[in-house]
Amino acid sequence: MKLDLPQLNEQDVLVLGLGDSGLAMARWCARFGAQVTVWDSREQPPQLGALGDAAAFITGELTADIVAGFNAVLKSPGLSPLDARLAAVYAHGPAVRGELDLFADALAALKVQHGYAPAVLAITGTNGKTTTTCMTGLLVERAGKRVAIAGNIGPTLLDTLTEALAKEPEPAPLETPAEVIAAEIEDAPAEEITDEAEVLPDEEIPLPIDPPPPRGPVFETLPEVWVLELSSFQLDGVAHFEPTAGAVLNLTQDHLDWHGDMAAYGRAKARIFGRESVIVVNRDDAEVEGLVPAAVFVKGSRGRPGRTVSRHVVRFGPNPPKAPGDFGLVDEGGLTWLVRARELDPTIKRKKGDEDEPLSIQRLMPADALRVRGRHNAANGLAALALACAAGCELAPMLHALREYRGEPHRVEPIGSIDGVEFFDDSKGTNVGATVAAISGLGADRAPAKLVLILGGDGKGQDFAPLAEGVQRHARAVALIGRDAPQIEAALANTGVTMQHHATLEAATGWCLQQAQSGDSVLLSPACASLDMFRNYAHRAEVFVAAVQALADERGVTL
Repeated sequence: MKLDLPQLNEQDVLVLGLGDSGLAMARWCARFGAQVTVWDSREQPPQLGALGDAAAFITGELTADIVAGFNAVLKSPGLSPLDARLAAVYAHGPAVRGELDLFADALAALKVQHGYAPAVLAITGTNGKTTTTCMTGLLVERAGKRVAIAGNIGPTLLDTLTEALAKEPEPAPLETPAEVIAAEIEDAPAEEITDEAEVLPDEEIPLPIDPPPPRGPVFETLPEVWVLELSSFQLDGVAHFEPTAGAVLNLTQDHLDWHGDMAAYGRAKARIFGRESVIVVNRDDAEVEGLVPAAVFVKGSRGRPGRTVSRHVVRFGPNPPKAPGDFGLVDEGGLTWLVRARELDPTIKRKKGDEDEPLSIQRLMPADALRVRGRHNAANGLAALALACAAGCELAPMLHALREYRGEPHRVEPIGSIDGVEFFDDSKGTNVGATVAAISGLGADRAPAKLVLILGGDGKGQDFAPLAEGVQRHARAVALIGRDAPQIEAALANTGVTMQHHATLEAATGWCLQQAQSGDSVLLSPACASLDMFRNYAHRAEVFVAAVQALADERGVTL
């Protein structure tokens, strides 16, 4: 399907960074007639061959003279605005934009040119983004809507949109009411036309003042719903992005080297809310609650009184809901239930924010029916339900889909059981917030049994103190590995939990099995990056799984 973006035609565009997003932006702009130059600090970035003749390539210092020659600058998300190499760009160039800006521009143009107005569900947070994005995509699909998943999860926004447009045939022009009637008559059998002619109004009698509305556009393959995983890097500085609903799952210390401080990190995340979107937030996270925009007073006009306007906020969390429309978890009759709150009596007028408002709790499904373990994953499922409901999806088929979801690799992924001890791979837990969520979620799920943890690696300067509460409550023992094991040990010194250092992950895994009792779980959730000992977090997971398999083989156990 054709798309016109005249604002890019014959423009001189500078793309900063040649990663996946930079390559996608360069190709997109070139496609719509821009003269594109790509800059990268590396002389031979891996994507250089894929760039081809879509753009010129430069490296080296970005000077004021170089930057001044461009009409537009687009920055890849991997580059921080605080990067000293970009100083001339921000001092002397045009406003810096990113891939999400281009995506929003394209959707706005498609709405004007073709009437294409899909729902857009956007998801961010320090942890749980990928899981919630995949859950949401599955729920929307099972609800019978065409869906595209893109963004930080991959593929890129613009590559996904390019592919979708290529598949969609050119739509027929929108029909006027007269054309609709003419088409119906033309397609009808002759005898029906004769019968209708007998009751047609006299030409002198005026037709109804309000003719039937024109038919809306019908698309064959374009997504009806876009589900976007967005990082703080992608959201930083974005303007005019208006999703149908935007969710912030949690907010803990991360990427401060990129943003500068926690306040800037939070401001970037909050851009996902736009100005009119449904806001989906975790009520159990005070940092997230602090991002919700305050109510705005709108002045009255023409004799009408002013009023206070609040955004539509849907809250979820690992605890009971507090307001109508919110989602939560309720422990009842020995089971944990995913629930939604409704007004007990919708005919009663109540003040907004009334905490004493009586609620009707609708049970949706038991948490035990989920294939993914932990209250944090149940909360992710609630966020996905809230988002999909905002896109008009029916609840019943989504609950069936939620039971099918098996989780993503290396995210509290079950490996198997040895002598009554279960092993879980959460190697993707590369920061403290992720590991806190894994410990509290899986720990509550497995209680009264305990967890035996493997922690450590490259801590990236994090504060490990938040680990202490969950370790004290849920852990039986902790195996420490990697460069920053001493810092973790110091942070956990007052928990009273047994700790031991290990030179290898294999040794740590064997020791954990020795410490565990039947019914316990061994959880690899390092709270650290992996590069001090492994190629990446996936390699760390491979070593862990191999170690568990070796222990099973020694005992003649099949995982």
